Amino acid sequence: MATRGKRYREAQNAIDEQPGSVTLQQAAALVKETATANFDESVDMDLRLGVDPRHADQMVRGSVALPHGTGKEITVLVLANEAKQQEAEEAGADHVGLDEYIERIQDDNWLEFDVAIATPDVMGQVGQLGRILGPRGLMPNPKSGTVTMDIAETVEEVKAGKIEFRVDRNGCLHTSIGRASFDPQEIYENARAFLREIVRLRPASSKGLYLKSVTMSATMGPPIEIDRSAVLSEAR
Repeated sequence: MATRGKRYREAQNAIDEQPGSVTLQQAAALVKETATANFDESVDMDLRLGVDPRHADQMVRGSVALPHGTGKEITVLVLANEAKQQEAEEAGADHVGLDEYIERIQDDNWLEFDVAIATPDVMGQVGQLGRILGPRGLMPNPKSGTVTMDIAETVEEVKAGKIEFRVDRNGCLHTSIGRASFDPQEIYENARAFLREIVRLRPASSKGLYLKSVTMSATMGPPIEIDRSAVLSEAR
């Protein structure tokens, strides 16, 4: 096993010195303290859920608008017919079109965007991109709000910090909820908004323990395990 660097070990010691279980607010302060890289690290959350995504009724997938955004400039692609293209451009979409972008993605594997939004009427054409965009989590989907006729509102929400999330086949979920340069209170409020949505989306068919583990970490820092009961209290 590779030896951890000095900064990582010092960060781990700061976490280990915490008395008792760590609350969400304490984690938000700790993650900033343990982000010691010479760049603005992302703040990530990792959850292990008590669901079996092999069953469609236990898939946890959705989106949430973070109160303080993600701290990252989001590049948006809108796939729509001409009638909606001007609306998308005026709302601030970075790439707008249809056939030309479908061709670029298929022929050149062009993926220079973070979020793809499409109108329902073009999904017959966009659907052929599923094998390319699906595995990368970029395929427009009505469940995440990226298949919609409300193009302007959706583009503005995504640009402002709306994130999408989806549990993987092992019941785990990973997403970024901010940057280490944020104030601890901003990190806390973003994390709380995200967790509230996760708790709200608990499938009715999920039995037993739903939140099995919740951790927060900076890109180069150690994971901070957060007390599950504290998370449930904050998520109400």
